[in-house]
Amino acid sequence: MTIRLTAAQALVRWLSVQMTEDGERFIEGVWAIFGHGNVAGLGEALHGVRDVLPTWRGHNEQTMAHSAIAYAKAMKRRRAMAVTTSIGPGALNLVTAAALAHVNRLPVLLLPGDVFANRAPDPVLQQVEDFGDGTVSANDAFRPVSRYFDRITRPEQLLTALPRALRVMTDPAECGPVTLAFCQDVQAEAFDWPERFFAPRVWRIRRPEPDAAELAAAVAAIRAARAPVIVAGGGVIHSGAESALADFATRHGIPVVETQAGKSALAHDHPLNFGPVGVTGAACANAVAETADLVIGLGTRFQDFTTGSWALFKAPGRTILSINAQPYDSFKHGAQSLVSDVKVALERIGAALGGQRFAAPAAGLKAAWAAEVAKVTAAPEAGNALPTDMQVIGAVQRTSRPETVIMGAAGTMPGELHKLWNAAAGGYHMEYGFSCMGYEIAGALGIKMARPGADVVCMLGDGSYMMANSELATAAMMGLAFTVVVTDNRGYGCINRLQKATGGAGFNNLLDDSYHVTPSAIDFAAHARSMGAHSAKVNDISGLEAELQAAKGRAGPSVIVIDTDPGPSTQAGGHWWDVAVPEVSPRADVAAARAAYEKRMKDRQLAD
Repeated sequence: MTIRLTAAQALVRWLSVQMTEDGERFIEGVWAIFGHGNVAGLGEALHGVRDVLPTWRGHNEQTMAHSAIAYAKAMKRRRAMAVTTSIGPGALNLVTAAALAHVNRLPVLLLPGDVFANRAPDPVLQQVEDFGDGTVSANDAFRPVSRYFDRITRPEQLLTALPRALRVMTDPAECGPVTLAFCQDVQAEAFDWPERFFAPRVWRIRRPEPDAAELAAAVAAIRAARAPVIVAGGGVIHSGAESALADFATRHGIPVVETQAGKSALAHDHPLNFGPVGVTGAACANAVAETADLVIGLGTRFQDFTTGSWALFKAPGRTILSINAQPYDSFKHGAQSLVSDVKVALERIGAALGGQRFAAPAAGLKAAWAAEVAKVTAAPEAGNALPTDMQVIGAVQRTSRPETVIMGAAGTMPGELHKLWNAAAGGYHMEYGFSCMGYEIAGALGIKMARPGADVVCMLGDGSYMMANSELATAAMMGLAFTVVVTDNRGYGCINRLQKATGGAGFNNLLDDSYHVTPSAIDFAAHARSMGAHSAKVNDISGLEAELQAAKGRAGPSVIVIDTDPGPSTQAGGHWWDVAVPEVSPRADVAAARAAYEKRMKDRQLAD
């Protein structure tokens, strides 16, 4: 038996019956900005299933994809969303979001429109022509940032392309963005589809079992260790292994340190949670990491912020044991590999270790760090000085609740929140794999869609706000409530500090150091209000705390703006980060920074 449908109609009907083990749709809905290349085909098809598969209208292609990605992250990759755009600029606006999902191993289905497969009207509006290859379109830019890429030039290609797409999106090792570039004439072309193609299908997220030999070697490495440490990455959360990690660490006395993606896998007050590690790490976590003879990576990519550019783990003879569902990640930097689901690996290793326990780290490490955090996040004394970003974080912390989810992505906030935020279990959402400015507001929207009962607080600087703020209007239209805290330090304060730390002069980062004829005077509160958000500009930390309390329970998004000092950052904790300094410069500050850089490079070589 067959049913005659257009290719676009078949695609959305198929998506509407792809289910999770919990009986929910895997693709929760579709974000869409219609235009030339998708409005006639996919637009008509989505209208036909609008009561089954919802369509949401965004205001920017990149940010609506960010919302979809944040939703998938908040759902621990158990559910996802799709995004469709026109061809040309609409499609290319998705490329940054595709890279973000690729780096963070998060599922999203991208459906950009494409040129005519039949080439009759060639070249069409917005077509990018390759002078030497007639098969190339703008959508080829997605190839390096997609886990699976396909161009649909015939309707029946969907019979194989769609199952391949969801296989990748639901595979714990291959998980990431899928791009199906959908030729616009093909979207409208009819085909006789087998009815069985539209039978509901359940997609199960596999839990890869460890290889017996690799498992035995991992157990032997842990048994032989003197001072192991666990580096908890995002894979712990994706695996749903939070409780297994808590049990494993407690039973064996192994301290846990957190990456940006792994933060909140354990509640901050768990006795063996020594906090954030690496460049933006706590002093207690980095002290444990520096002396560890066995570094056990759980679902981490071991990016440079985690490893201190591979200068942090420097105990003589130290070994890396990397437990990851993705072999690519588990073999990095000569690590001893255990390819496995994290939860399964912890259970198998724990059973083999029995009652073996390790000596606790030095007493007082956590307490000393807590004192440093309290010092920099405390409310300032009365006066006219601008508050620091750390004091703003303290205000948000004091008004937080168990259901608060703090989130951010780029600039100052990732480093300060990683160091300073005391996260409840599951209360931290940071996009720091790609550190993409503009993810924040759209991401907060996606988190709220995934976790409607959460108290979502988005923290970002004025620079990120200017990059992408239009999904505030979407949140207002959808009646979704979250709080946005904008720290206005009048420029890119984080990069300004890095510029000076590497010997550079303050230049083109803060607004006052940039070329301008008229001084900037942006009214962020008025701008947010114009898009339908409740907004307020506060003068001090006490005013911020009052507005944060008032925002709780309010319908729709709330935006709170506070001026901050762009200079200070948390000096306690942290670690060196490899940022190359020019070898030659007429500036004495650069020469001094280069000398310090070369010394750190030698220190790293000695550690290796």
